[in-house]
Amino acid sequence: MPHPHLWPRLTVPVIALLLGTLVAAPTRADDGQSEAEATDYSLTVHPDRTGPAISESMYGVFYEDINHAADGGLYAELVQNRSFEYDRADNAAYSPMTAWSGTSAAGGTGTATTVDDGGRLGERNRRHLRLDLDGTGGRGAGFGVTNSGYNQGLTLRKGERYDFSVWARTDRPGGTPLTVGATTADGTALTAPLRITARGDRWKKYTGTLTARTSAPDGRLTVTAGGSGTVRLDMISLFPHDTYKGRPNGLRKDLAEKTAALDPGFLRFPGGCLVNTGSHEAYEAPGFERKRSYQWKETIGPVEQRPVNANFWGYNQTYGLGYYEYFQFAEDIGAMALPVVPALVTGCGQNKATDDPDLLERHIQDTLDLIEFANGPARSTWGAKRAAMGHPAPFGLTHLEVGNEENLPDEFFARFTEFREAIEARYPDITVISNSGPDDSGATFDRAWQLNRDAGVAMVDEHYYNSPQWFLENNARYDAYDRQGPKVFLGEYASLDNRFSNALAEAAYMTGLERNADVVELASYAPLLADTNDAQWRPDMIWFDNEKSWGSANYEVQKLFMNNVGDRVVPSTASSTPATTEPITGAVGLSTWATSAAYDDVEVTAEDGTRLLADDFSGGDAQWTKAAGRGTWAVEDGAYVQSDEDAEDTLVMAGDTGWQNYDMKVRATKKSGEEGFLVAFGVKDTGNTYWWNLGGWGNTRSAVEKAVDGAKQTMAEDTTTIGTGRAYDIHIQVRGRQVTLFLDGEQWGTFTDDKPAEPFRQVVTRDDATGELVVKVVNAQAADARTRIDLGAEPASRTARLTTLQAAPDAVNTADDRPVAPRRSTLRVDGRVLTHTFPAHSVTFLRIRE
Repeated sequence: MPHPHLWPRLTVPVIALLLGTLVAAPTRADDGQSEAEATDYSLTVHPDRTGPAISESMYGVFYEDINHAADGGLYAELVQNRSFEYDRADNAAYSPMTAWSGTSAAGGTGTATTVDDGGRLGERNRRHLRLDLDGTGGRGAGFGVTNSGYNQGLTLRKGERYDFSVWARTDRPGGTPLTVGATTADGTALTAPLRITARGDRWKKYTGTLTARTSAPDGRLTVTAGGSGTVRLDMISLFPHDTYKGRPNGLRKDLAEKTAALDPGFLRFPGGCLVNTGSHEAYEAPGFERKRSYQWKETIGPVEQRPVNANFWGYNQTYGLGYYEYFQFAEDIGAMALPVVPALVTGCGQNKATDDPDLLERHIQDTLDLIEFANGPARSTWGAKRAAMGHPAPFGLTHLEVGNEENLPDEFFARFTEFREAIEARYPDITVISNSGPDDSGATFDRAWQLNRDAGVAMVDEHYYNSPQWFLENNARYDAYDRQGPKVFLGEYASLDNRFSNALAEAAYMTGLERNADVVELASYAPLLADTNDAQWRPDMIWFDNEKSWGSANYEVQKLFMNNVGDRVVPSTASSTPATTEPITGAVGLSTWATSAAYDDVEVTAEDGTRLLADDFSGGDAQWTKAAGRGTWAVEDGAYVQSDEDAEDTLVMAGDTGWQNYDMKVRATKKSGEEGFLVAFGVKDTGNTYWWNLGGWGNTRSAVEKAVDGAKQTMAEDTTTIGTGRAYDIHIQVRGRQVTLFLDGEQWGTFTDDKPAEPFRQVVTRDDATGELVVKVVNAQAADARTRIDLGAEPASRTARLTTLQAAPDAVNTADDRPVAPRRSTLRVDGRVLTHTFPAHSVTFLRIRE
């Protein structure tokens, strides 16, 4: 995923705006029904022509432990911080006792402390709980700890069983009695007590079962010890007995089932930014690096022997859900496993290449060992470890990705090449996947693709998160890709919100992915899961809390496409929407990002030379509005200065939002800080504008970005950087939808923003198993689309099966409301030509037997 500070979030619907810009768009009623007259379209299928075959694994899912997707999410463990390994290195608010509190029964007293000493459970599980018991109190007295679980507590359901386990050792010769039970937050018992006696001063695992007498969302797990002396506890665990597929150390059933219902072709794991950020050194006790890149060997074997790691997203990861569990999950849902390993070049804003040949060689060997772990016979070194974990048969790994979103393409590719050569030499049947950085275009993207093409790489991973408008404008992105070049793995994409308007734009884009199935072999929306109580990223496909889970509008679109892929594209053509292209309009603006800058001599003139704005700031800043409300703006020494170099996105604006066909000139000087300066034009408001970002991204490059409801896309860029203390003359010329930019009198770049945001998109595929044509139509506008469909041949049946998603563009699925849900119906087909009206704001799939 891109670096966090670059992620915009959408707050209002976009479809009306984007259609109002480039397409004549009718209005929309609040109840989701169209108020506009239907627009007429035609769709012609050519069943006699041959389109590209579609990969069996075309659509899959991208899993990363972001938004607490693993611990407290898909990984079914109910106890938080079960091994007392939480640390400030994970999160400034954490301690080894996070989620734990001392508790007593019947007057029992003692002390509870976490220790890291020679009595630990293992070198990789260093901390444990020490209970020193006073032996005081009445009958049944005890002292121990209570765990509060994740969010509001442990969710228990009446009649269901829960598997408890703990590792313990005691210094009492006769043993130490342990009492285990679950209560609500106010102390009401939820289970009968479970009684265990810990014996001996060596670590031993004890297990038992709790059965919920009633349901509660705020459960607490309490373990108390009786008597006197010292007892040590570690790996205090409580799992639902009913995990997905009934597997021990298993997965939360509802989340796994929703993922399986997608029928994904592949599972990409374990990330994402956590794959290649932090130190590339392995766990080495005792002074191990807490923030490490994700290294697969640390995540297999008995869970009590797996180390913890600081998660890139600001919390702890236990590795209870590790590589073995990922492979098992992929197999259980019928998906191809697609792991990602670090390439010793960090991404996600860290942007550091590790130059250590020995370390690189170790990671390459680890990757070869990973393939043996997945595919080797049970008698091989790493195959034996897989077999010992319960899976003697190979997993059948076919694809493996090296690296993730590296912003240093040359450094990355040098290391990738060494991985690739070693893998292909030993395992020539493995497809080794490269990547093209974190964006859909730009210098990094272009350089990465050049390196991949020149080296004949089999597949390249692209990532991008853009506005819905971008997705509607770029349906033809892959039409021009080289059919003989590397295949595309679209490993991460989304349109930056979970409204139905976002899902519609993504659906329209997916018709272009399928049309280009000979180029795009794999694609996955990202990310998969998010805890609604603790999310670092939006949007996400599946949302959950402790009790419930629900698919977003985007989930419903992805499910519809995944469940109806087809085996081959059937060529088809369709008419387009009449478009009205309007000139770029808007006021002008000045801004900064982590920089102090001074602006002077602002002048805006119309195309005929009429002066619209002139400000040398000799009379103050009365012509300017502090639109963003951030930063410290003041007139100093005859210039307009933003002096807070910690402030970001400090936009001030002036002029008329109706201005068009104008020239803007300004003199800008960077005073201090990390970046350069930003000059805006076409400004409607803070979220809808263009800006020329000079010396952006840590003063490493410059670009013009277009924002629609806060979601940005790059229009032009180069490697220009900005010096401190030097004045730059900036000139921006806007003519219609063409923009030309000058820096110090020299043309810096130009672009024309005239791609149509076509709201009516379609693709047709053939399902060999059912003998059906699958006609997929997206109507992302506020008018019904009355469409004449020519199937190209007489159908074998007079009935077509329809599945429709239709809702208001701002509709959002929640835990208790699902306005975006499939509706199934049938359609009478009287011959090769039929007419069907596709509703406004809808995705419709027709299945017709040939």
